[in-house]
Amino acid sequence: MKGKEIDLNDGILKVFIEQIRPKEIEVRKQLDMGYSWDGSVALLYEIRPQWDKPENILHHEFAKIRYYKSRGEWNLYWMRASGKWEAYEPYPVATHLQELLEVIKEDKYHCFFG
Repeated sequence: MKGKEIDLNDGILKVFIEQIRPKEIEVRKQLDMGYSWDGSVALLYEIRPQWDKPENILHHEFAKIRYYKSRGEWNLYWMRASGKWEAYEPYPVATHLQELLEVIKEDKYHCFFG
């Protein structure tokens, strides 16, 4: 059962990233979106070349979602300018991953996409 649950969440994350990625291939060379998922933590990040060394491709994390199985809840975090994760106070907890992805997409307070 656990494998199917992970695959489902991975699929939800993949669809979300496809929705927020730039559509044009040329734009993706300068700015793209990606994610990682380890079964309990999802990291969402921008992918862009380093400004002074474009051959170096950088990942800038902007959102973290952690699943706490014992509580059956998802927690949302945003990356502060200090480089530290902080709970996204307007909506830090949800019972479904999709709820938090919608919060990120809306980005009401410009914490995720500037």
